[in-house]
Amino acid sequence: MTTEAMLASDFATLSDLIRAHGVERPDKPAMVFEDRSISYAALDAVLDRLAAALQRAGLGKNDAVAILASPSIDYGCAFFGALRAGCVPTPLQPSATPAQLAAMIADCGAKILFVDTAGAQALADAPIAARRVPLEALDDFLAPEGTGPARVEIGPDDPFNIIYSSGTTGTPKGIVQPQSMRWVHIARAPGGFGNAVTMIATPLYSNTTLVSFIPTIAWGGTAVLLRKFDAHAFIAQAAKHRATHAMLVPVQYQRIMTLPDFDRFDLSSFQLKTCTSAPFSAALKADILARWPGLLVEYYGMTEGGGTTALLCNAHPDKLHTVGKPLPGQDLRLIDEDGAEVPQGAMGEVVGRSAAMMTGYHHRADATRDATWHDEDGNRFIRHGDVGRFDADGFLILMDRKKDLIISGGFNIYPSDLEAVLAQHPGVADCAVIGIPSEQWGETPVGFFTGAGDPAEILAWFNGQVGKTQRLADLRRIDELPRSAIGKVLKRELRDRVAAA
Repeated sequence: MTTEAMLASDFATLSDLIRAHGVERPDKPAMVFEDRSISYAALDAVLDRLAAALQRAGLGKNDAVAILASPSIDYGCAFFGALRAGCVPTPLQPSATPAQLAAMIADCGAKILFVDTAGAQALADAPIAARRVPLEALDDFLAPEGTGPARVEIGPDDPFNIIYSSGTTGTPKGIVQPQSMRWVHIARAPGGFGNAVTMIATPLYSNTTLVSFIPTIAWGGTAVLLRKFDAHAFIAQAAKHRATHAMLVPVQYQRIMTLPDFDRFDLSSFQLKTCTSAPFSAALKADILARWPGLLVEYYGMTEGGGTTALLCNAHPDKLHTVGKPLPGQDLRLIDEDGAEVPQGAMGEVVGRSAAMMTGYHHRADATRDATWHDEDGNRFIRHGDVGRFDADGFLILMDRKKDLIISGGFNIYPSDLEAVLAQHPGVADCAVIGIPSEQWGETPVGFFTGAGDPAEILAWFNGQVGKTQRLADLRRIDELPRSAIGKVLKRELRDRVAAA
């Protein structure tokens, strides 16, 4: 079957699409990394050899294959090769502690761990049962040239991959994404992905990255992988490769747009830029629309799936403060503390339902139940954990994560409201607000900022701008806000700093 026919069908596997691309466009680069590239024909051959080697090592359908490494072509081969063997690629975060990594490997039951030098250092001496396969010596693991794996029949309900949540304490939860979920990501990919040159500038263990990387390969485009993100290197590589697509998180856009020489780079090849994973300010969106060619789309959703919204920024410049409307086939609703749907215009917790939903948390039936809400007809929704409201036009306005809501003296305080005001001060470059325990109020808001301003002067200015219940109890200047690899502010770390002090 041709790739065109497969992509028009109700379901196909990524492995079969890559095989067809190897026949239809054998010489086209599938992945580019630094001074190396791999064509679709070469990629298809490597996947056969890698899948055969995994089967030879005793792995079968639905067995997990862990990967702990920085982005590279070999990483991509390990991921796609595991799929061809019928296995379940399980990418891990090198930023996790050795104990967490050992727990994740034990939880998924991986017998094989593909690891690079940095990954091996992150693992340290953690005791693991999985066999380590160095990516730097991947050729030594592969089956002989010309060897192919036994074919494994894969269906929509089979697991595609396991993505572990990025919790900073405890054991992260393994999010099992089925083949059907990834197929939705592939099938609904925006037009032009078949000719895409997509910049991959976030880690490959992140769903943020995979929702861009996987459709690019599925449609026969070219993925340009960066070892790590650097704003200047990104923009230079994008211009060099005539990039057409990119998925970036807000802090990356911010760093790119503030480059002094941004405007000297030719970015006219860009067709589509997307963003997700963290709050994306309206001012930053407007700056990108004004200075960076191509469409800008913000997506809101979860690794667990549920509902997804999209904001077509070019078409709706008056809605840049929102995350857009639900995509076709997405059912998003808002519920209150008791699980009842809220009236139109009221705030509530976001719950979502669609064809793209996780199977559940691996070995965590309790957590899966906690993340689930059912409507009156018994339909399953996933709780997003965010608080928001729909405006009169059906655009979703997000406030905060439910867990970040501050309840002070019986009043609900949304940190995002306070952060929006604090960011207006010229002495503030970046900021975050958290709630800390208070004997008098239950909780009280405390702010952190980066920038050259004086904390006392900014605090006095801020408290003069807001209502009495929203005033900050304290404001602290720090060198840099703690962020995850995909740009989310780690508010738990800020709370820990206050507790330690």
